Amino acid sequence: MNLRRLIPIFDNSVSSWALEARLLRWLTLIWLFVGLIMLFSASYVVADARQGDGLYYFKRQLLWVLVSLIGFNIIVNLPLRKILEVSHWFLALFLVLIFVTLIPGLGKKAFDAARWIAIGPVPIQPSELIKPFLVLQSARLFGQWERLTWRVRFTWLGIFCLVLLGIIAQPNLSTTALCGMTIWLIALAAGLPYKYLGGTALGGILLATLSISIKEYQRKRVMSFLNPWADATGDGYQLVQSLLAVGSGKTWGAGYGLSQQKLFYLPIQDTDFIFAVFAEEFGFVGSMTLLILLALFATLGLIVALKAKNPVNRLVAIGVTILMVGQSLLHIGVATGSLPTTGLPLPMFSYGGNSMIASLVAAGLLIRVARESSEAEVVPLRRSGEKKLQRRIFQKTKR
Repeated sequence: MNLRRLIPIFDNSVSSWALEARLLRWLTLIWLFVGLIMLFSASYVVADARQGDGLYYFKRQLLWVLVSLIGFNIIVNLPLRKILEVSHWFLALFLVLIFVTLIPGLGKKAFDAARWIAIGPVPIQPSELIKPFLVLQSARLFGQWERLTWRVRFTWLGIFCLVLLGIIAQPNLSTTALCGMTIWLIALAAGLPYKYLGGTALGGILLATLSISIKEYQRKRVMSFLNPWADATGDGYQLVQSLLAVGSGKTWGAGYGLSQQKLFYLPIQDTDFIFAVFAEEFGFVGSMTLLILLALFATLGLIVALKAKNPVNRLVAIGVTILMVGQSLLHIGVATGSLPTTGLPLPMFSYGGNSMIASLVAAGLLIRVARESSEAEVVPLRRSGEKKLQRRIFQKTKR
């Protein structure tokens, strides 16, 4: 592979890509650029207070972006067939790491949830990194569903269930719900019978209800979502402060860097509630612009899926679109009080290297599908076929 392709600005092959692939690449880079600008604003004050360096989180995020872009460019220039051949190994690795986080002493806790493994100064969050590989393996399974035996089907369905159970045991209900819905929608797009889809949907609802019933903090989140103002300084504090931030933005916003809620009023403003800071600084107009960007990304993703001739490629495009846009809408829904408070980051906005890697890997997969959907496969003629063709042409000219 040409090493220049690892750096986006030096990738000369872009001009030969399909239109959808080039547009998706530009949308991804714009999304990333706006996200970095927003993270700088949202994290500066809290980084200065916690670390004594206002650029602490921003500089670390830049390092993760550089690492992620290398992976992104490898994927967009690597045949999807080769990526699919190794996807199950990555899925297995991150599945093991998810259960490692549950082992006392190995899993790193934050907000009463063990979601990380600390490898030196680098925190690994397997539940984030596994997302693109869940999409790949789901597309691979459901795209070839009719050709597989029930033994293979049950094996992979069992592995998917282990992934979801491992994530919900951390506990991380929001990521479990996102992963479960992504797998389910990929199966729906693949045309699986409704009796299977209905049964799994019911099972997922029962699992979520059971988790909320057992975990008191999840139950409190649901109750505070219904009426956050009833306990504005307690369980409803996060949502109330987020709503104040969104409302303060009005039409045009307070201006870049001028958010008041990020000054230690709004908790976790650089990760789980970064959209609230964005809405306060850029207002209704900026928020609608971001939603339009997501709509364009979703539209291009669906166009790529419709153009894909290979069913597995089609499902990969659908799965990535659901993952990227769906997670973004869930994050925005939480910040605006449309959904109960969860811990989902906004892709390419929120601080966190694991989320950045997962987001750019997923975007790279969609661009790769777009490239392959528009590239013709050149099949060389056999020697014998060429001779027969020449003979027929010669006979016709003689006549």
